[in-house]
Amino acid sequence: MDAEHVKIPVGISSCLLGERVRYDGGHKKHSYIMHTLGAYFEFKAFCPELSIGLGVPRKTIRLIRSESEVRCVESNDVSKDYTDRMKGCADEQLPWQRRLCGYILKKDSPSCGMERVKIWDEKMPTRDGVGIYAARLMESLPFLPVEEEGRLGDPILRENFIQRVFVLWRWYHLIDSGLTLAGLIDFHARHKLIIMSHDQLCYQKLGRMVAAMTKRDVKEQAPCYLSELMNALKIRATRKNHVNVLQHLSGYLKTNLDKDDKQELIRVIEDYRTGMVPLIVPITLLNHFFRKFPDEYIENSWYMRPYPAQLSLQNMI
Repeated sequence: MDAEHVKIPVGISSCLLGERVRYDGGHKKHSYIMHTLGAYFEFKAFCPELSIGLGVPRKTIRLIRSESEVRCVESNDVSKDYTDRMKGCADEQLPWQRRLCGYILKKDSPSCGMERVKIWDEKMPTRDGVGIYAARLMESLPFLPVEEEGRLGDPILRENFIQRVFVLWRWYHLIDSGLTLAGLIDFHARHKLIIMSHDQLCYQKLGRMVAAMTKRDVKEQAPCYLSELMNALKIRATRKNHVNVLQHLSGYLKTNLDKDDKQELIRVIEDYRTGMVPLIVPITLLNHFFRKFPDEYIENSWYMRPYPAQLSLQNMI
């Protein structure tokens, strides 16, 4: 299966695809999502506000703090409470959501916002809420990569989200092909360097988890592995961790490169460490050397090709 030919299923707030489902009859069409990500993602559009019967156009809704809980109500009539209907709507979507590899939500929405949504009380609103639908989604599928369209403008957050989408897609491919201990060990081996770039402790923990698995319990342990893996990948990769991985990769070439090539590689990695060049520069040089001096483990690793190069994500981090 090739990600460049088979589109990856990703949920999305309908308005971001240009559907006129917002309260005022408008939309929030997002060009990058539709045209760039749309080349690789098969979007599954959904609007929870429309699904629970609110029309277009409609009265606005907001989150309010009511005693010890947050409720979703009509802005000008708090007696119209949609909280329970919204939660029920989210629960009803689980059958099709379970095979999604990611979800892009509309920021600031009282239904779909994943963070910093306004919560109103008797005083000024505070920005510490989560949309009712979004909260239920993330609670039900905690391993699912979820992001808001606004945060996709940040190169680091964008790369992190898209990387997680592709990792989860490869995981489902592993499951669909018939999970075995050998298959999971191979999957882990191919992702080890990616995990190392995110968090060393998680890298060690996942390694111990895989080493302790047996043929008998691999299917039982697989959900725990997936949970730990996706939590590890939520941690943003740092330049320091990437430098560790790049130096680790350099070790596979130490007997093949001459003095000048070694110096060039050291210089390029140092330029990346100091922020003078993006990650794509040392990655490109390493790919060049590994084409001349192939290594089976590196060739099978996803670290230097975690997603299609056309997305240009490593050019920005």
